[in-house]
Amino acid sequence: MAPPSIRRTGFSKRAQYGTFFGYMAAVVGALIGVAALLVSIYEPKAFSGLRGAASDATAPVGQAVAAGRETGNGFLDIIGGYFTRGSRVARLEKEAELNRIRLAEAAATAEENRRLKALLDLPKETTGEVAKAQLIASTGSSPRRFATISAGSSRGVATGMPVRSPLGLVGRVLEASRNTARVLLITDSESVVPVRRSRDGITATARGVGDGTLRLELVNLGLNPLKPGDVFVTSGSGGLFRPGIAVAVVSKLTHDGAIAQVLSDPSASEFVVVEPAWAASLGLPDAAATATPPSEPAKR
Repeated sequence: MAPPSIRRTGFSKRAQYGTFFGYMAAVVGALIGVAALLVSIYEPKAFSGLRGAASDATAPVGQAVAAGRETGNGFLDIIGGYFTRGSRVARLEKEAELNRIRLAEAAATAEENRRLKALLDLPKETTGEVAKAQLIASTGSSPRRFATISAGSSRGVATGMPVRSPLGLVGRVLEASRNTARVLLITDSESVVPVRRSRDGITATARGVGDGTLRLELVNLGLNPLKPGDVFVTSGSGGLFRPGIAVAVVSKLTHDGAIAQVLSDPSASEFVVVEPAWAASLGLPDAAATATPPSEPAKR
């Protein structure tokens, strides 16, 4: 005979009482839950004391978790700042250098305006640009320093025209083909640029050394008034470069001047602007036309 499909708990009193009390506990728990729900609906403040006690009991655990989370976030911020600090510092240093150059050029322009108005009673005339070009090549290491730009005679570029970058003077056009031009950099050993100190107009000549720096030679010899950090700009003498273009900053003093670092480093300049000669823009005889081109290095 097959056993019945429904098994009973048996005749054990203990098992029967266990089942009965289990059901009773479930019913009582349900009734307590319904009662608590009704009380919370009609009397929301009835359990505020219990909630406050529970919050106080779990507060240390929450504080520990929050402290751990804050410590973890701070550690991640430190790690992230370590990897991004270099780029931020480089960007800020570049912005500071640009702002310094802008201030120096503004001071030079104000000084030029003052001198022109006081001596000549003429307004300072501005020059327009001939072409914007990309600096596509430059001499890396040699006493002779040249560069190539992506603009030539087809865009109006001619021999003798000044070339500058956002940081300052780069050089002047030495040769111009149809689509490119060769530029004599101001750091070339044959380059000479008339300059003056931006804050007071002390004049000097900036000669290329051939190692990427300039030698500043004072026009009036005597007590050397220069100091490291002095910014020099073009003076406008000779009629080739318009006054007020940033050129270099003094890094080391010499007996007759100083050694200066060029502000417009070709390796850090991607785009340049070609300008007309300053004398030509004012309707004066072009000084660049009479300038003797620098000699090429002797070939062995």
